[in-house]
Amino acid sequence: MTSSGELNREDLKQDAGRIMAHYQTNGFIHAKVADPVVDFTGQSIHITFKIEEGERFRVGRIDIEGDLLIVPKEKLMPFLKIAKVPYFSRETVRQDIVSLTDVYANAGYAYASVNPLTKENDQTHLVDITYTIDKGEKVYFEDIEIVGNTRTRDKVIRRELRIYEQQLYSGSRLKRSVRNLNRLDYFEDVKVDTPKGSADDRMRVKVEVKEKPTGSFTFGAGYSTVDNFFVTGSVTQRNLFGRGQILKLSGQIGGSSDLYNLSFTEPWLFDIPLAGTASLYRQTREYDTYDRTSRGGTIGFSYPIWDYTRASLAYRYDITDLDDIDDDANDNIKALEGTNATSAVTTAISYDSRDKTFNTTNGQNHRLTYTYAGLGGDIGFNKVTAELGWYIPVFKDLVTFLHGETGVVRQIDGYTLPDYEKFYLGGMNSIRGFDYQDINIPTINSDGEESEEGGLSYVQFNLEFTYPIVKDLGVVGVIFYDTGNVYADETIDLGDLRQSAGYGIRWYSPIGPIRIEAGHILDPRDDEDSSARWEFSMGAAF
Repeated sequence: MTSSGELNREDLKQDAGRIMAHYQTNGFIHAKVADPVVDFTGQSIHITFKIEEGERFRVGRIDIEGDLLIVPKEKLMPFLKIAKVPYFSRETVRQDIVSLTDVYANAGYAYASVNPLTKENDQTHLVDITYTIDKGEKVYFEDIEIVGNTRTRDKVIRRELRIYEQQLYSGSRLKRSVRNLNRLDYFEDVKVDTPKGSADDRMRVKVEVKEKPTGSFTFGAGYSTVDNFFVTGSVTQRNLFGRGQILKLSGQIGGSSDLYNLSFTEPWLFDIPLAGTASLYRQTREYDTYDRTSRGGTIGFSYPIWDYTRASLAYRYDITDLDDIDDDANDNIKALEGTNATSAVTTAISYDSRDKTFNTTNGQNHRLTYTYAGLGGDIGFNKVTAELGWYIPVFKDLVTFLHGETGVVRQIDGYTLPDYEKFYLGGMNSIRGFDYQDINIPTINSDGEESEEGGLSYVQFNLEFTYPIVKDLGVVGVIFYDTGNVYADETIDLGDLRQSAGYGIRWYSPIGPIRIEAGHILDPRDDEDSSARWEFSMGAAF
């Protein structure tokens, strides 16, 4: 039927086909759907589909045959989903064909064919299935041609490929190559064509890319009780001179803070997948009870150790000045008045299999980090944080995002643990609905004044559901539930969590990603307001 309600014969045929496919997928292999009966009553149209179900057939004997199976039959059987369903399904058989074909394709048999032979028993209502495999010849990649890259150098593209010239064909490595190129986010589209080569056992690979802008200008704004109104921005080139290098200048200017950061990343040092990053920063902030100025730099390296997994090591040196300290500041801040140096090393293991970084639809993103500060300087602590994230397709285009974080920090004897190295929650990227760093530890300082401190531990959970509102334009709706808290010691109490929920819109616009989200505090305390707190960020591309 058309959206206007007018009768459309082609739509009726498609509806009948879907109905029949549904029955045949659930064991009614002889199901028939007669031509629909259409009755016109006044302004209404009544449509009746007459269905003959027939008998329902279960799965009988399953077998695999072929010329010289590359692996024993008993090792191929677990790939068959048809053995795990109660009733015969042609759709499941098609999935099994793909699975068996992939097994052979990953062993070099690019043109292997799988044909299912079915034998129905009308007495027992069972269907016996025999998958016959013709593996053909092993195939090798003859040459790899890259076209369409007007800016990005061939070397940058080739180093992301998991296939090589004269190498044995592998379907999984070919698919992984395409995924790697998409994850670079340099291209609007990546197409791979695999025509036959100069012989039957040779295959050519043509990788065609359509480049898109990799430079970006981002802009964001927000409001917090600490910083009042603030704006943030950055200029980034993620593919500098077509070499895949990243150069980024970012800044934040607010009523009480400024932050400037310059960083450079070379993802393939010495032409191996060793990423090197160097950065310089300067930050000033006027807190309610003191002013802080920090300046320093970081140098770090990371290297892939498993699939989607990288290990990293970074060194940071920071000089922080604290002044204009009020009487109602917490005792930790008063003890740090003047200049303090931090010399710290951080190690991390991260796993990132997301299909894309914005409006992600599947994949995982996990990270475990350990920081040791005390290699000289005045500041010393051990800090461990862990983060887990899953993007799970649920139904059609509905995606669930499950996210959790936790961390603990402990002071080293003979050194100082500053408040700015402790944990706070609240804001767009943690517990929405709360002001920035509004989840903290209320305390009384030595002068009897009310004050606030960061926690020595924290926990945070986020649940999101996203669904495309206008898929072609990249407009996505989101609803979320956030919960978490910070704690004065290393003991985490899951019975004492702050909560918020809300909704928003995300748009991968032509000028870059845009987020507009509103959070409501579900458990307001004291003078907290449970009405919507709106936050947004936006960007532009060039």
